[in-house]
Amino acid sequence: MQATRLRVVAAIGAAMLATASAAPAATAKPAAVDLGAAENVAGNAQITLTVALNLRNTAQMQTLLQSTYTPGSARFRQFLTAQQFYSQFGPTAATVAQVTKHFQAAGLQVAQLTGTYLSVTGSTAAIQKEFAVQLHAFEVPATTSTPGFRFRSPIGSPQIAAAIADSVQAVYGFDTRPHYRPHLTRSTALPANAKLVSVKSSGAPASAGAPGSLTVTDFAKHYDVDPLYRDGLSGRGVTIGIVTLASFTPSDAFAYWDALGLTVSPGRIQEIQVDGGSGAPSDASGSLETTIDVEQSGGLSPGAKIEVYEAPNTDQAFIDAFAKAIDSNRADTLSSSWGQWEFFDLTQNGGGVNNPNNGRPESSIQAFNNLFAQAALQGQSFYIAAGDAGAYDETDNFVVPSYPPPKHSVVLSVDDPGVQQWVTDMGGTTLPGTQTFAISATQNLSIDIPTEQAWGWDYLTPLCTALGLDPISCGTFPGGGGGGVSSYVPLPIYQWGIPGIQRTAPGQTLLDYSQTPPAFVVTLPSGFAGRNVPDISLNADPYTGYAVYYTSNVSGFGIQTGWGGTSFCAPEFNGVTALFDQSLHHRVGLLNFALYNLVREGIAYRGANAPLRDITAGDNWHYDAHQGYDQASGLGVPDVAHLLEALSSPWWFGE
Repeated sequence: MQATRLRVVAAIGAAMLATASAAPAATAKPAAVDLGAAENVAGNAQITLTVALNLRNTAQMQTLLQSTYTPGSARFRQFLTAQQFYSQFGPTAATVAQVTKHFQAAGLQVAQLTGTYLSVTGSTAAIQKEFAVQLHAFEVPATTSTPGFRFRSPIGSPQIAAAIADSVQAVYGFDTRPHYRPHLTRSTALPANAKLVSVKSSGAPASAGAPGSLTVTDFAKHYDVDPLYRDGLSGRGVTIGIVTLASFTPSDAFAYWDALGLTVSPGRIQEIQVDGGSGAPSDASGSLETTIDVEQSGGLSPGAKIEVYEAPNTDQAFIDAFAKAIDSNRADTLSSSWGQWEFFDLTQNGGGVNNPNNGRPESSIQAFNNLFAQAALQGQSFYIAAGDAGAYDETDNFVVPSYPPPKHSVVLSVDDPGVQQWVTDMGGTTLPGTQTFAISATQNLSIDIPTEQAWGWDYLTPLCTALGLDPISCGTFPGGGGGGVSSYVPLPIYQWGIPGIQRTAPGQTLLDYSQTPPAFVVTLPSGFAGRNVPDISLNADPYTGYAVYYTSNVSGFGIQTGWGGTSFCAPEFNGVTALFDQSLHHRVGLLNFALYNLVREGIAYRGANAPLRDITAGDNWHYDAHQGYDQASGLGVPDVAHLLEALSSPWWFGE
């Protein structure tokens, strides 16, 4: 496995830097070059690691989460402060002191970041000695579309000392390559000779913008947000949080809001730099993603404040950014639109250390679980993008040599952290209408979408066929809303007994086809009762997508159209939740319990005031949308005004 891990380093790193990948690359990405021992390349430099300590009383924590979100319970909506969480579930002062003393004895400096996180700093030599690991420097050469970069990575598995192994959940910072990718996609993925001529909406308001150029005002019309504005709601008094791995140009967001006639405070945005921040805005780093997050969430809740937590694109910094946003507990509702295949957060690529007491590597998956459990107990809502690779999240990292894909070149897979239990995972749909493409100077081809459906670009197969292309060469496979079943995160209690919930499929073995013969990567567990995603969906198809005001470091400021991806869905519902919080005069918190209880009570889709609209058409290349819950669209799409009515009703208060 170690050899395979090193072979895919470059593929992961290059994929994470790409900002508009709609389908897997048809050719192998450049290999990472091992430059040798890190101290020989960068000297005996100082290294700072993040040490996550184990929580206490985790069974009681699970019970408290359930009672906090159960109407009628004495604990219903009795949210904790961060300090109350640490007092009940964080490590004891004695544990913190013991771990601190251990690292100090090794010549390392220790600072406490939060109630459960320590910062440990020392020279490269001291870090290598303490964790019994050798660190190497690697370099990935530049390509025509991505810059070159260097990173540090361990050779072999870091070891945690037995004396503190029972107290340490994970250690991050050994590996500094860019891991995560933004979940945005553009409609220009198709070949140049498939020019989109027009998209004629069906069922859209007469005042709506053109599909591909939609704005938050169009979103508000389609998903019934306007009644909230008429009631005077704007998100005033609520703070929105964005966790991101790229910086942005704030004036872009203000230009977007101003163009829509929105009244916003000029000081509403606060940028919070985590681990030194994300550097200067750039296309390659994913600044467009952060721009989208701020424009969409802030546009739907123009009266809300916005905190943007900006961190470098590493495992350590992503964890640190979430920890800071949750520990500060200032943001009432948050979103993030970055992620990667959950397998990489399970393995040593996820930045863990080997525990000598059980022989297993710890992982980012558990760290995410602990962080989001804390957020849910504090009443912080959290929305995460499900991904844009349909049912095959891993394809953003591996070569798919042909279509249909050969056996074991793709596996059903989902994106982390969207797959976590204590967040709301946001999937994607395609809006109804007729899309017309010019496929030659004299011939057009039209594709009709009769009703809002799960986003999967296999609906464009007739267009690809007319061009003489298969879905890979056409750029459509596996573009679509992420969804499926986790192989590692267990089924959360709020999904128990919901019709349509599935277990992991058999026969999911992945081979790396970038080499000959293909190398074994992993066999995913079969029949595992895992977390099902997404929870709900919103329009994410670039062909029925959005306009973005954006300053490119290459081409300057412009209004770009044809953007989509579940990257829009997470911040959109982040903004919607700010309206909910203002209306209800309290935090909504984790919305999942309420959403699935709507189904249990039989009121999710019932009547003219139904809070959800079922999506029963379309697919994400494997899972079909159908009545009720499905892994292509989740529970469907919200009717925002009616969902707020449900959250305000005696039903939700257990009366």
